[in-house]
Amino acid sequence: MSHCSSRALTLLSSVFGACGLLLVGIAVSTDYWLYMEEGTVLPQNQTTEVKMALHAGLWRVCFFAGREKGRCVASEYFLEPEINLVTENTENILKTVRTATPFPMVSLFLVFTAFVISNIGHIRPQRTILAFVSGIFFILSGLSLVVGLVLYISSINDEVMNRPSSSEQYFHYRYGWSFAFAASSFLLKEGAGVMSVYLFTKRYAEEEMYRPHPAFYRPRLSDCSDYSGQFLQPEAWRRGRSPSDISSDVSIQMTQNYPPAIKYPDHLHISTS
Repeated sequence: MSHCSSRALTLLSSVFGACGLLLVGIAVSTDYWLYMEEGTVLPQNQTTEVKMALHAGLWRVCFFAGREKGRCVASEYFLEPEINLVTENTENILKTVRTATPFPMVSLFLVFTAFVISNIGHIRPQRTILAFVSGIFFILSGLSLVVGLVLYISSINDEVMNRPSSSEQYFHYRYGWSFAFAASSFLLKEGAGVMSVYLFTKRYAEEEMYRPHPAFYRPRLSDCSDYSGQFLQPEAWRRGRSPSDISSDVSIQMTQNYPPAIKYPDHLHISTS
């Protein structure tokens, strides 16, 4: 059962890590983090006229209504394009969201590193520390991403709250599917990190369970003597030698010191007849 749970954790952490990497990669590279629409309210028939509508990402802004329709410009993070916007607040929103741009990039780098380390750890499960390291990188990647999302939301809310209210103008905004992908990636990466750390604890516990106790090992000087290693043990020095060991050593010494029997040569045979 423990082996099956370890295999399940390995599979789930790999799937969660791959999905988190894929979603944050799509979110960073697409331009659908934010939709904004701005226009005027006609007093005659209470209809609305769209002056400007756009969708923006971390690197580019694309207009799909208004005077700039069909135009996509790079974000002001790299250059200062001349964009014909309706109000100054809309321009301020596009400027302030740039503060959140570095955090998704750091998150993408961390989750890629975590995914590589995690796969190496799955290929070589004896390196249990790799599961722990990949789990830490997954968690740090999720934290970096959530910091970027919080800054992104707070910068937009601050500008919307400071926007002057007018009955003749309207302003709508909503978050796009790229933002939803980034939020989903945060959940997946945190889940992958928790499972990787838990997998490390299980592998470490299994290694400790099957590791032999040091008391099973007896040091030996060579294979020639059965008593060559007993004098390396401090316990043997304290308890001394038993009487049976002393008597056996004395008998061996007497046998070695006893002179060999005299044997006459065959040609010196004396006949008594």
